Formats: sequence, structure tokens, C-alpha cells
Amino acid sequence: MTRREEEILKLISKNPMISQREVAERLGISRSSVAVHITNLMKKGYILGRGYIVKDKPYITIVGGANVDIIGLPYKKLRMKDSNPGNTTISLGGVGRNIGENLSRLGIDTRLITVLGNDIYGKTIVEEGIKIGLDMSESLILLGEETSTYIAILDEIGDMNLAISSMDIFEQMTISFIQEKKDLIENSTLCIVDTNIPGEVLEYIVLNFNVDFFLDTVSTTKAETVKDMLGYFHTIKPNKLEAEILSGMEIIDNGDLKKVASYFIDMGVKRVFITLGEDGVYYRDRKKELHMKSPEISIINATGAGDAFMAGLAYSYFNGLDTESTIKFSIGASIVTLENENTINQNISVENIEKRIKELGL
Repeated sequence: MTRREEEILKLISKNPMISQREVAERLGISRSSVAVHITNLMKKGYILGRGYIVKDKPYITIVGGANVDIIGLPYKKLRMKDSNPGNTTISLGGVGRNIGENLSRLGIDTRLITVLGNDIYGKTIVEEGIKIGLDMSESLILLGEETSTYIAILDEIGDMNLAISSMDIFEQMTISFIQEKKDLIENSTLCIVDTNIPGEVLEYIVLNFNVDFFLDTVSTTKAETVKDMLGYFHTIKPNKLEAEILSGMEIIDNGDLKKVASYFIDMGVKRVFITLGEDGVYYRDRKKELHMKSPEISIINATGAGDAFMAGLAYSYFNGLDTESTIKFSIGASIVTLENENTINQNISVENIEKRIKELGL
């Protein structure tokens, strides 16, 4: 970097919204010279894309869903086709947003790209993101649109029994919109995508952007979207049912797990984590396989466990943890979430996860 480039970068770092004319006036040079220097800084990777996003430290990007969760938990055994006395909560959710909040609470600089309405729910999601350090400034905010909502009915032990999602707003994320985010995404350490975003947009991202992609399949229905593009993902985290949908193979025993995971590896996936609920996690890459059991715990709410697990995977990769440590940390992240009544445990932290891992003898 030249001395002049250092001067310009320092000004932009202090005020990312500064204009080229203001930079020129401050340094006593022409605006055209400033434009040339900024172009060079972008080529060298010190500035990312439009808006002068300065690359000052490693970060993770997420392209996925954000919505409001309405959760119902009955006091007693759930009775279908009847009104069940119980407790209801309203909280912020969405797979991408949940993963992002977990990562932010784990101390990772995280940028979430999603679609929100300019309504009270959308404004609340952005405001909460600011509070917890989750950067949503690159998201698409639509006037006159309603932010996505998700309604879930849990059973008496906290497992999801039925859910309805109203997420049509995500269809308004377009390829032209995501093209503008290429520099931001490619300069991240990794990019997590979930299948709430349109299939054509997801496909465009993995085919045209060069970064390690982590996939969260969200649900068995939405997993169908990515069946033909799995080979472009570095890491995937399906549960048993989603793995069956993606592979077209039934999983009954450990032999089936190995067969299905090998299918994904042969397609080009670098790492496969199949979550098995109380049976733990099955892992496979080209060199090794590992099946780690989960300890017995008291589940209060299972809604956000998968999102916490993915955050654990991303945190571990970001910090260079080995395979066994990665699985332990990710299981630990899901456990501190399972043991909390909220979708996100606001007390999740590296220290609390490591403490719980030690207590449970993982």
C-alpha cells in the first residue's frame, strides 16, 4: 500500500460515507486521483465493494431468513383439534437471523443479508440486530411489505409438533440484488446460506461467488431446493430426515449413515454433519468418520437447537478448531439452547458452552 493509499484508507475508515470530493479536498489532490487510489484499494482487498466497506477484521456473512416467531407450549399433553392451555411467546427468529445472533453473541463479526418489510416487526429486527452487534445494513428493506412470520406449536416436551411459515417476502430477493453483495460475501471467512432464499438466487451465489459455503437446509420441504447443487457446499448440516430427502436413501442404521454421507462427499461436499437428535451427530469427510453421542439433558425448547449447532460449526471453522472439538462445541451450543425456554439463549457464550461441555463430560 502506498503512502497516499494509507491516507485515503484512514479517512474512509473514520467516515465510510465520505465522498471522493471530500477526500480530495482534505488531501489537496484531484477527485480523479482519489478515484484511482480507491480502485487500487478495492483491487488489493482493503475496501470491499460500494459504500467503502473497509476490511478491518475477519467476518462471516449469512444470506438467509429473518422473521418473527410465535411459539405455543402446552402445559400438558398436546390434544389435537382442541384448545390447549399453555404459554405463548413472541420472539425474533428466522434461521439466518438466529444463526447470526448466536454468532454475534459468540463474539464473531457477522453480516446478515436478508429481506424485511418496513413494518414494526422489520424495524424491531433491525434495532435488535444493532443492540447485539449483528450487522444487517446490507439487507433489503421493502416499503409496504410485511416481515416474515413463523408460528409453531410445541408438544409437552418442547418438540415442534406443527408449524406454519409466512415467508413469501423472501421471493423478492433477486439475482441483481445479490450481485451487488459479491465483494462483501467473497471477502468473508465463510458464508452461511439457508434455503429460505429463492432457489435461483441460492444457485447463482454458489456458482458465481468464491468462498466456503455452509448450508442450512431449514426443513425437509425446503431441502428439495438444493438437491442438485450440493457439490458446491463446503459444509452441510442436515438432520436425518433432510439427509434422506437430499440423498434419496433411507437411514435405518449406521451403515446407512455412512452410505448417505459418502454420497454427499462424492458429490463434492467437503464436510457432512448429520444431526440425529438424542443419538448425537454423525460426521464424515474424505479421510475420517466420527459418531459422537449426545448426553442426556432436560429439553425445555428444541426450536433453536439446529441454528445454534450451525453457529457452533461456523465459530469452530472461523477459529480453526479440529473435527472433534468442532463437534463438541457445536453440540454444546445446541445444548445450552435446548435447556433454555427461548429460541436463542441470551446467555450463550464461548465460556458457558465450554463449561457445559465439561460438566456433561462430552
